[in-house]
Amino acid sequence: MAGTVSVVGIVATLAAVTLSLGVVGGAAIEAQRVAGIADAAALAAADAASGAVPGEPCRQAGRVAAAGDVQLNRCDLAGLVATITVGGAYGGVPFDARSRAGPPEAIAP
Repeated sequence: MAGTVSVVGIVATLAAVTLSLGVVGGAAIEAQRVAGIADAAALAAADAASGAVPGEPCRQAGRVAAAGDVQLNRCDLAGLVATITVGGAYGGVPFDARSRAGPPEAIAP
């Protein structure tokens, strides 16, 4: 009888650890997905600001964010540089990601 209790305890512990690792892994994947969408939205806004694609920069960023099923929280433009913040969630835990895109900075001679 004592052996059965030990086995049940070990199996329950392993199940809890496996479930916890799955949740943490899923959250990490979601955070990276949200960061990738922030990058894409910033690039879309910078392209629109430069005239490479038609449209208003923040609206383009919002379209990309919506396509990725995240919310555009903030869109800032400074010339041709776009800084975008998007937000998503995984299991009720919110994630924010910020990205900046624009032309390369000039290198001083």
